[in-house]
Amino acid sequence: MRRAALLLPLLLGACVPGLTPRPAGSAVAPPADWRTALPAEGAIDAAWWGRFGDPELTALVEQARANNSDLAIAAARVAEARAQERVARALLLPTLSASLSGSDARTVNAFGQPSESVSEQPGFQAAYEIDLFGGNAARRDAARANAAAVAAAREAATLSVSAAAASGYITLLALDARRGLLKQTLVSRGEALRIARDRAEAGYTSQLELRQSEAEYRAAEQQIPAIEAAIARQENALSLLVGDTPHAIARGASFDALATPAVPAVLPSDLVRRRPDIAQAEYALAATDANLRAARAGFLPQIRLSASAGAVASDLLGDPISIWSIGGSILAPIFQGGRLQGQYDAATAQRDQAAFAYRKAVLTAFREVEDQLALIDRLGVQEQALLAQHSAVAEVLRHATNRYRAGYSPYLEQIDAQRALLAVDLALIQLRADRLTAYVALYQALGGGADI
Repeated sequence: MRRAALLLPLLLGACVPGLTPRPAGSAVAPPADWRTALPAEGAIDAAWWGRFGDPELTALVEQARANNSDLAIAAARVAEARAQERVARALLLPTLSASLSGSDARTVNAFGQPSESVSEQPGFQAAYEIDLFGGNAARRDAARANAAAVAAAREAATLSVSAAAASGYITLLALDARRGLLKQTLVSRGEALRIARDRAEAGYTSQLELRQSEAEYRAAEQQIPAIEAAIARQENALSLLVGDTPHAIARGASFDALATPAVPAVLPSDLVRRRPDIAQAEYALAATDANLRAARAGFLPQIRLSASAGAVASDLLGDPISIWSIGGSILAPIFQGGRLQGQYDAATAQRDQAAFAYRKAVLTAFREVEDQLALIDRLGVQEQALLAQHSAVAEVLRHATNRYRAGYSPYLEQIDAQRALLAVDLALIQLRADRLTAYVALYQALGGGADI
C-alpha cells in the first residue's frame, strides 16, 4: 500500500503537460543607435526638471509628486499587492491554531438522579502542505512579480505626473507670453488709432483709414480675454495635478528665460532597464510564467500533513486526559472534466499575451524616443526659418510704415505687415513652447533619471 502511494505521483506525472516556451515572435532586439542623431551629453539627473532653470517649475513638479491623487491611489495599489504577496508566501508555511471548548451541563442518569458536570477541552492543531511539485512556490512567485509590476506602474505614473506638471507649467508661461505680446500690440494699435482719429478729424485722411485702424485695434483686443480664459483653465488643471483646489500658480522665470536642456546620452540598449512601463510589462510576464507553473502543478497530487494535541478535563474525571492525533493525506486528481487542462491552456494564453505586451512596450518606447528626437531636431530647423521670416516681415513693416507716412501707399499695406509680424511672433512663442515640451517628453520617454 505504501509503495502504491509513492508510485502514484510518478504515474500521474506522466500525464502532466510540459511547459511551453514563450512565443518566438515576442522577442525584440534594440537597434544599435537612434535614427535621429543629435548632440548628446551626460546622463539624466534624478530631478531632471531642474534643468529648465526655473525654481517655481521645480517646486510645482515636486508638489505634484507629493500630493497628486492618482499617485496616492497608485501607492495604495502597491500596498495591496504587497499584502497579497504576503498571503501567497504564507502558503509555504504551516498553519497553527489553538482552540478551547468548555461546557457546564446538568443531566439525568439512568436512576433518575440529576448530575452536573463541568468540562474543558483545550487543543492545538497544526497543518502543513508539502509543496512537492512547486505549486505554492509558483503562486508566491506570481504574487511577488505582480507586486513588483504594480510598484513599477507607480513609478511610471510618477514619471507621467512629473512630465505633465513640467509641460503644463511651460504651457502656462507660453500663454503668459502670448498675453504680454497681445497687450503690447494693443498699446501700439491704440496709439495708431489715436493718430488716425486725429488725422481724420483734421481732414488729412478719410474715414476708411480710421475704421481700418479701429478694426485692427478691436481684433487685438478680443484676443486677450480668450488668452486669459486659457490661462485660468491651465492654472486650474495644474491645481488639480498638485492635489489642490483651483488657485493661481506662482511663476518664476519668464518664458524667454527658460533654459533649453541638453539631450541626454542614452543608448537604445539602455532604454529597456530605464523605463518603468517596460519594467512593469517584464514583471507582468514573470507573473504569468509563475501562474503557468502553478497551473501545471494542479495536475499533480497534493500532500498534506496534520497533527493535533490537547487534553480533556472534567470534574467527572480524576485527572485530565491527553489526546492527540497525527495524520496525512494525498489528494490526486483523476477526472476533472477538462478543468485542469482548461486552466493550463488559459494560463499559457495569458503568458503569451504578456510576452507580446512586453514586446509592444519595448517597441513603443523606442518609437516615443525617436519621435521626440525627430521633433526636437525639426523644430530647431523650423525655428531658424521662422526667425529669418521674422526679420523679413519686420523689414516689410518698416518699409510699409515709411511709405504710408510719406503718402506713397495706403494704410492697408501697413496693416497687412502688422498682422504678418504678429502672426510670426505668436508662432515663435508656440514653437519655443513645443520645443521645450518636446524635451520634457524626451526625458519621459527615456524613463526619467533613475534606473529601475
